[in-house]
Amino acid sequence: MPPVKLLDQVREQLRLKHYSYRTEETYIHWIKRYILFHNKRHPNEMGDDEIRAFLIHLAEKEEVAASTQNQAFSALLFLYRHVLHKELMVDFKSIGASRSKHLPTVLTKEETQRVIDYLNREYQLVAKMLYGSGLRVSECLRLRVKDIDFDYKTVTIYDGKGEKDRVTVLPESLIPLLKVQLDRVRRIYESDKNAQLPGVSMPSSALARKYPNASREWPWQYLFPASEYSSEPRTGEKLRHHVHPSNIQKAVRQAGRRAGVDKPVSPHTFRHCFATHLLQNGYDIRTVQELLGHKDVRTTMIYTHVLNRGGLAVKSPLDP
Repeated sequence: MPPVKLLDQVREQLRLKHYSYRTEETYIHWIKRYILFHNKRHPNEMGDDEIRAFLIHLAEKEEVAASTQNQAFSALLFLYRHVLHKELMVDFKSIGASRSKHLPTVLTKEETQRVIDYLNREYQLVAKMLYGSGLRVSECLRLRVKDIDFDYKTVTIYDGKGEKDRVTVLPESLIPLLKVQLDRVRRIYESDKNAQLPGVSMPSSALARKYPNASREWPWQYLFPASEYSSEPRTGEKLRHHVHPSNIQKAVRQAGRRAGVDKPVSPHTFRHCFATHLLQNGYDIRTVQELLGHKDVRTTMIYTHVLNRGGLAVKSPLDP
């Protein structure tokens, strides 16, 4: 029996530990880059010095962002720790790229509404969920029917960033629109069921094995399903996935331009607006931190700096 290729071993370990497909692809990318950088030497023959050289190259020659360099290091750390079973001694802090101090782009309430108004009906509902509940676009698109609670007016996000679950607010104004969306999803669901199609993709293969019929059950249907079936990237099975994030990203950028907003607008901008506007309305930062799902309150604190724009809220002596 031929030995299992290194990258296949990496994929196997990532799937055993329930990493997302997106993370899997990212880690494979950086491991390939690392191997090619060192003239296709096997990672078993390399270690701390080679990793340090690669990370320094990314920071100094390619001038990547600190988050990108950290992503590359995480991929290599996973490779050595979980596949090659070697502990690294390299001090990442000593070679890490300096983190940028950029403040997030935040729209006024009027600008936010203008951008939303220029979106079509389905994407408008997505944008309202991002802004009204403080969701990341991936969290919004992965929502299932069961994750919306109209009685308690909550949205539950399972396995969010950092593999954390959290509960956030469901705007009352969205309840009628969401019920209309659920009627649309129900028609798609019934059509798939009558055609005996295999249903929706599941969060993980382990969950699919544990609940083999869940993909064809109503509670597990996507709130924003794709219009067509497509191949599951890991298994090749044809399933119904959610709307692709790139569709939302493109639509929001175009809506920002049509709305005449002279700021870079992306789906994530709505999450920034959610946090900033809550703080403007007097909510305390710990509440906002919990709704956003930030591990550290210092991450949430950036929105207090946004509120202080214009010389830390100091009134200029030039003004009367």
